[in-house]
Amino acid sequence: MAHTDHSLLPHFEIPRLRDLAGHAIPHLLEATLIPIGIFYLSRLQWGDRVAILAALAWSWAALVVRLVQRRPIPGMLLIGIAGFTARSMIGLATGSLFVYFLQPSLATASVGALFLFSVPFGRPLAERLARDFVPFPPGYLKRPVIRRFFAQISVVWALVMLANACGSVLLLVSEPVTTYLAAKTGVSAGATAAGVAVSFWWFKRTIHRHNLRAARQGAAAPDAVVPAA
Repeated sequence: MAHTDHSLLPHFEIPRLRDLAGHAIPHLLEATLIPIGIFYLSRLQWGDRVAILAALAWSWAALVVRLVQRRPIPGMLLIGIAGFTARSMIGLATGSLFVYFLQPSLATASVGALFLFSVPFGRPLAERLARDFVPFPPGYLKRPVIRRFFAQISVVWALVMLANACGSVLLLVSEPVTTYLAAKTGVSAGATAAGVAVSFWWFKRTIHRHNLRAARQGAAAPDAVVPAA
């Protein structure tokens, strides 16, 4: 018979924004800001092709170093590698302005696919990303109710990313470049903000409902009968 997780989850509070930033910024630098900086500096010196390869090489080198050192691999790094790989392949193969602006949408779609396909393998990508932003207590993420939450929220983020990518492509094919850039920024920011808000609300609701249910079941359990001596 499958074990039912009735125990209360240990007390845990989401850290302050300053603490979250201190935990997440190193991962953000490694996965996005450093390769972007490498791209622009390389482009000034050696041109587009070398810049694309240099940014891609940084991302894969960061992954290899972590694998060799057996260090945890941040979810943001995996997402960055997926995005830079997709953009690099297309950037090296074509020089079209349309394809150039299409690349971020394809990267977003790739990330959405990563979220979706991570669920059947039991390694939801939302859980990896949560580790990048929140220092959870040891063993907290192994609780069944928390694992179910991250599997479900990974599907939500897959839908957010895929909808964002589809909306960006529709704007690209129907609007001038100037309008496209402004509208895409608004669509992406709005979709991301909505996803973060839903994730935060759902996480708090999951913990609250689980603890209430476990408390009721504990209160309703009959006292053990001690036989008379």
